[in-house]
Amino acid sequence: MLRTRPNAAKTATSTLGRILLMAFALALPVQTFAQPSTDYKAERQRAFELYEQSRFAEAIPILEKLVSVNSSDVHLLERLGWATFVVSASIKDPGEREIARNKARAFLMRAKDLGDNSELLRTGLEALSQSDDTEQPFSSVKEADAAMREGEEAHSRGDLDNAIKGYERALELDPKLYLAAVFAGDMHFKKGFQARDPGEKKRAMAAAAEWFGRAIAIDENIETAHRYWGDALDAEGRSEEARDKFIDAIIAEPYNRQAYVGLSQWGDRHGVSLGHRKIDVPTNVTSNKPGEINITVDDLGLKGANEDGSAAWMMYGIIRANWMDRKGGGRSERFAKAYPSEPVYRHSLAEETDALRGVVESVQVQTKEKRVKKLTPSLENLMELNDAGLIEAYILFVRPDQGIVRDYVAYRKSHRDKLKQYWQKFVVGAN
Repeated sequence: MLRTRPNAAKTATSTLGRILLMAFALALPVQTFAQPSTDYKAERQRAFELYEQSRFAEAIPILEKLVSVNSSDVHLLERLGWATFVVSASIKDPGEREIARNKARAFLMRAKDLGDNSELLRTGLEALSQSDDTEQPFSSVKEADAAMREGEEAHSRGDLDNAIKGYERALELDPKLYLAAVFAGDMHFKKGFQARDPGEKKRAMAAAAEWFGRAIAIDENIETAHRYWGDALDAEGRSEEARDKFIDAIIAEPYNRQAYVGLSQWGDRHGVSLGHRKIDVPTNVTSNKPGEINITVDDLGLKGANEDGSAAWMMYGIIRANWMDRKGGGRSERFAKAYPSEPVYRHSLAEETDALRGVVESVQVQTKEKRVKKLTPSLENLMELNDAGLIEAYILFVRPDQGIVRDYVAYRKSHRDKLKQYWQKFVVGAN
């Protein structure tokens, strides 16, 4: 969910609504009773239809009635939890709003206790674990904030057209209001998703794409609009374009779990495997104080070192040691050159890249000297990444730590194409 803008709880409700809408279309019907009554089945279907139409306030009393009859139906509990959560955002009294949030949490926890572990459930419980920021403004422009709230209230009623009007007006009043563009696009998406007429569906999805594009123009480094656009494209059957939008979401915010939801669900829908290449680094480098560095190599990493290239992993430790602080506490020459404005050593993208390329160079020498019969799988994968020029991308996505993460924004600024190439070539369908 979006964490970089005000009203995270409100943003979460839109995110949850999107996940629910997609999940609803894919969910299998659940038989909750051996012989459910005709009225019960009809009411259940009616409740789900209202939910699919974002008419949450209307759905709640029906869902509550159904849950009172059968408190073990996780699909009912999920929807009742989300409906209560979404509507809670429009409750003005803080005390009453907190009661509603607690009820929503209780319904979701009940579903979890019954074995539900869906993405929808996890996202909702995470959102409800955050403090209530409903009263935080969407915008510092008072009129824009009021328009956003009007849009949100209309959305909770399932009045998508008036919700769109509110969000559009908010963006006119505050042209940098990212959430206004995202939410407007989301309403068009929902209209298209619900449309039965092909022409109407196409027009709504085109409008959604336009608004998501406007949001990305405001800030391309927030994942939400990319991911929502991917959903719209996939709903139209444009799966490859959808895949690329989902990848864009990850590139925008790779250290935000929510950014991965779109691509993961896309893979499940289309039967496409997702997975990073496995590279086991058998070398560990530690330092208890400046100038005293310990390099350890797993015995398994050197097994058959004269034939499978494993001896190259010694270079990883040696090179990393040369990046660490010198005796007396001074920065190493390598670190100071790479990061002249940083007074304190940290593990960095430059260091990790240098160390892995040192391993590559050692393998190349061994191969040239015909000392290698067959590389280990880890070294084969490393060599392939090196040949593609994507070692940095691999590190940033697979081997990040607190120090390496600090280098992501600068690398993305100049190498967005490489980050995307990495996902397309080495993660999606590559395993």
